[in-house]
Amino acid sequence: MPTIEETLKHLTQQLQTLYEEPEARTMAEWVLQYLLETGRMGLLQRRQEPVPTGLGDQVQQCLERLLQHEPLQYVLGEASFYGRDFKVTPAVLIPRPETEELVQRIIKTYQHQHQHQVRLLDIGTGSGCIPITLAAELPTAQVWGLDVSEEALAVARSNAEAINQQVTWLHQDILQEVPALEANSLDAVISNPPYVLEEEKNLMRENVLAFEPHLALFVPNEDPLLFYRRIAQVAQTLLKPGGRLFFEINERYAGQTESLLQELGYQGIRLYQDLRGKDRMAEALWPGKLG
Repeated sequence: MPTIEETLKHLTQQLQTLYEEPEARTMAEWVLQYLLETGRMGLLQRRQEPVPTGLGDQVQQCLERLLQHEPLQYVLGEASFYGRDFKVTPAVLIPRPETEELVQRIIKTYQHQHQHQVRLLDIGTGSGCIPITLAAELPTAQVWGLDVSEEALAVARSNAEAINQQVTWLHQDILQEVPALEANSLDAVISNPPYVLEEEKNLMRENVLAFEPHLALFVPNEDPLLFYRRIAQVAQTLLKPGGRLFFEINERYAGQTESLLQELGYQGIRLYQDLRGKDRMAEALWPGKLG
C-alpha cells in the first residue's frame, strides 16, 4: 500500500504532463486534502501513513478527469471564495480571485451603513458566491441573486442553504426582462456579466473553454458591452438616488465601459485595478434622474 507522500509524488508527476511543477504539486495536494478531509498541515503530518483502503481508486478517478483538462474545482465539486467553500458544477463559472476583490470593495462600501437596511441585487449570479458572501458579511442586508439559468440557480440555492444565508433568487433573462423589484429601491446593483469576446476563445486555456459554461463567459464580437449597457439601463430604474453600480469588466473595454456609463447619466465613475494591475472593476453613482 503506497504512502500518502508517495501518492502525492505520483499525482504531481502525472499532472506535470499538463501543468508546471508548482501548480501540479498544489493540485495534487488539494486532491488529497479533499479526499482525506484534512488541511495542508494534516496532510503533512500524515504523509508517511499508508493511503486508506479504497482511497486509491478515488485518487485515480480524480487524476483521470484532471488529465482530460477538467478544472480541479469541478472534479472536487467545490471552490473556495472569500474564505468559504461553494459547490460548483459545469452549470456555473468557477469563482475567480478578481471577483473576491470586487466583493471586498462592496463590503467596505456598506459595512458601516446602519441608517437603513442595505438592499443589493447581483445579476448573473451563477454559483451565488457574490450575493451569499454579501449576505454573510453584511448580515443586516437584504440580498437578491438573478440568473437566466435554472441550473445555475439550483446550485446557488444549494450553496445558500449550506452556508446558511438568506438570499432571494430570481429566474429572469436580464436582456428581455426587468427584475420584479420595486423601482428606486436598491442601494446597489452588482454584476460580473459575460465579457469575453467570441474571438478571444483561442486565447483561453482548454480547461476553461471545454468545461465552463459559455453562456456565462462569452459576448458577441460585434457588441462587447451588450450586458453592461442593458444592466446599467435596468439599474436606472431600480437604484435609489445615490445608489451604486458595481461591475467586473474586461480590461480591453475599460474606457468604453466608462464612456457608456457617462452617456447613461452615471456620475463619480471609478475604475479599479485587480492584483495584476489590470482594469477589472467599475463603480458608478446613480444620481436619481437622467441628464
